[in-house]
Amino acid sequence: MYAIVNIAGQQVKVEAGQSVYVHRLPQDEGETVEFGEVLLVDNEGAVSVGKPHVSGASVTAKVVNHLKGDKVIVFKKKRRKGYRVKNGHRQLYSKIEIESING
Repeated sequence: MYAIVNIAGQQVKVEAGQSVYVHRLPQDEGETVEFGEVLLVDNEGAVSVGKPHVSGASVTAKVVNHLKGDKVIVFKKKRRKGYRVKNGHRQLYSKIEIESING
């Protein structure tokens, strides 16, 4: 059984027991979070597609920890103008573990 869920603006395919990295969630580590925006549920071949969401379906997950991604260097330059800007960025992530898919 799997589902496609909208989590923090991303569409993610999840299964029970799976660990997923998503954009930072406001919940603390160890808390349980429920996602109601389920777009598709496949229950052993019986597929339910939502318009836009599957009614009555939800996904329950547990926030394992919060972390940062790898640093990405953003370098801008205009030739012959003496313009150079170097910035770095580290995306904030949350690691969640899918506990159950209801629906």
